[in-house]
Amino acid sequence: MKIKTKIENLKNYKIFLQIQKLVEEFLEKKGYLKIDLPVLSPTLIPESYLEVFETEFKYFDRSKKLYLTPSPELFLKRLLAYGIGNCYYLGKSFRNSDLPSSLHSFEFTMLEIYKMNVDYIQLSDDVLQMLRYINNKIQNSKFKIQNGNKKLKINFNRWEKISVAQAFEKFAQISEKELFDYKLFLKKAKKKGYRVDNFSYEDIWSQIYTQEIEPNLGKNGYPTLIYDYPKEFASLAKLNSDAKTAQRFEFYINGIEIGDCYTELIDWREQEERFIIENKKRKIFKKINHPVDKGFIEALKYGLKPCSGIAIGFERLVMIFAGVSSINKLKLIDINYED
Repeated sequence: MKIKTKIENLKNYKIFLQIQKLVEEFLEKKGYLKIDLPVLSPTLIPESYLEVFETEFKYFDRSKKLYLTPSPELFLKRLLAYGIGNCYYLGKSFRNSDLPSSLHSFEFTMLEIYKMNVDYIQLSDDVLQMLRYINNKIQNSKFKIQNGNKKLKINFNRWEKISVAQAFEKFAQISEKELFDYKLFLKKAKKKGYRVDNFSYEDIWSQIYTQEIEPNLGKNGYPTLIYDYPKEFASLAKLNSDAKTAQRFEFYINGIEIGDCYTELIDWREQEERFIIENKKRKIFKKINHPVDKGFIEALKYGLKPCSGIAIGFERLVMIFAGVSSINKLKLIDINYED
């Protein structure tokens, strides 16, 4: 493991700072309050699909396990429940067990935005306005990003919208009926050549999504908003009336996922039930057994009003506007974990 100085990235890092400033300008104009938050917590929200970092606070003969926060949600939802209003966090988050790559890092910058009394689709309007604001200040016109050997024009005047069911039909030839029926889905996946033995529905779904859906998103000149994910992939989101899908979207540019948005679940009983399920999954998957954040449920009991939130991978967002192929090209100091 080595610490590397990458002064050759100074130009890109300055773009990072410029976009950081533009985001804060835009959100302040829209009435969002910036929140500074801890990055260590004694409890966390149980999420079975990610691993966390565990550390320990020591004072003489006393010790206490602490965990680096994988997102600021556990803190921001408390503040929202107690009436802080529209707000955002722009700072560090941490996720373990992700191999560092051009799009992933154990330590990354998260932009998380919450708006009261709107659903996920309504919040997407503010997100698109923010993208336009950045683009107008950085480029002052349409710009192009590298797409293989070609240059791709991106316009932020509108979203290209597609539901998850439509995307599976279009790009993977999996019908809506097959998508939401476990047995039919696994049968179709096996027919397509995927290994399904000893893999869950979620595992196979994620494989197909990564290989056959994602590469096609955000490739038609506009950012793609893909919405209404199966309920299994939105443990903190409000369900749609069909009881099969959740009010969640992600947006993509050039095949890269940039942001993940929910209409937030505010029913504390349902959230508590989901926490129990997620915590059981964590134990089955042999993930770090951290204490569940019961204070999160207490905040929901107090009374969280209807709201929506979006988490944006800030380095990925900057990478697009800087025209670089890796988040590592934005860093002045880089830790090479593979050495």
